[in-house]
Amino acid sequence: MIPAAKPLIGEEERAAVDRVLQTGKVAQGPEVAAFEAEFGEAVVSGRNCVAVNSGTSGQHLGLLAAGVGPGDEVIVPSFTFAATANSVAITGATPVFADIDPASFCLDPAAVEAAITPRTKGVMPVHLYGHPADMTRLGEIADKSGLQVYEDAAQAHAAEWQGRRVGTFGTWAMFSLYPTKNMTSIEGGMVACDGEVARKVRLLRNQGMEKQYQNEVVGLNNRMSDVHAAVGRVQLTKLAGWTAKRQENAAFLDANLEGVVTPPVADGAVHVYHQYTIRVPGDRDRFQKALAEEYAVGSGVYYPIPNHRLPSFGLTLDLPETERAAREVLSLPVHPSLTQADLEQIVTAVNACAKAGS
Repeated sequence: MIPAAKPLIGEEERAAVDRVLQTGKVAQGPEVAAFEAEFGEAVVSGRNCVAVNSGTSGQHLGLLAAGVGPGDEVIVPSFTFAATANSVAITGATPVFADIDPASFCLDPAAVEAAITPRTKGVMPVHLYGHPADMTRLGEIADKSGLQVYEDAAQAHAAEWQGRRVGTFGTWAMFSLYPTKNMTSIEGGMVACDGEVARKVRLLRNQGMEKQYQNEVVGLNNRMSDVHAAVGRVQLTKLAGWTAKRQENAAFLDANLEGVVTPPVADGAVHVYHQYTIRVPGDRDRFQKALAEEYAVGSGVYYPIPNHRLPSFGLTLDLPETERAAREVLSLPVHPSLTQADLEQIVTAVNACAKAGS
């Protein structure tokens, strides 16, 4: 079976872990500080970064640091992982779900504009699958309405919009470092932010203190360990090569797949292909089953249930492009460990299933 995703953990990562363990200093320390600086330079054009224990923690702390709380609304897509809306709700604010652009799967700026109310504090676009949201139009809408922008860049390490890296547009941006992301620290997240927001995120991740036992605010324990940071530092050195391989794999699939809708890339966008997501006309679930059972090609559905319809929110909304995407999307393997034989097997499988009308 060709897996839909495959974490790449090698000898260098294991050696880095051993190196830290041998020091006896494994909590947040010099490895975390080095990882923050190196990630900032490599991924977000030198912007300040704060490491935390998960991407969801990063979103939560970013929102708190930006002043989001009870009585506020934050506009989010419903077509994404639940952590986006969860992070808003856990602050006491209300996630307001807006529809997506059918090409990019990211927030539709027109839908965002229509969702603004007097209680709207900010908008949180998700750079879904590694394709950047339209930060030009979203930025214009936010500026006109006096809103903050928060970037969910969990899947978009080193993606670009109009020559500018994602993670450099908003009040803050969050990158996930979960094992299946484009790079990992096993578990972890990185918040790109500046000034007072960065100081507040640092306070909140560490029980509300910068100096031991001098707690300035009520905080949490969302620290990253030096062990995780050591893994992340090694992975960061490989990110550019892995990204290029993902893009090369995606180009091969673009050129050879038939009978399905391949993912378009907007003008001025650099897609980093965390997922290679096609649209399957007809019975998507049957198509997916045939890929696995007849051709040993793994795939994933991200995401089968829009967030607004999850039991945790339980809303009835008119989001037609969101609902259509949830019925049609299928993510094929695109990870950098694929061989040429794997790619050819994926093409053969997809084209055969499409021709058969599976």
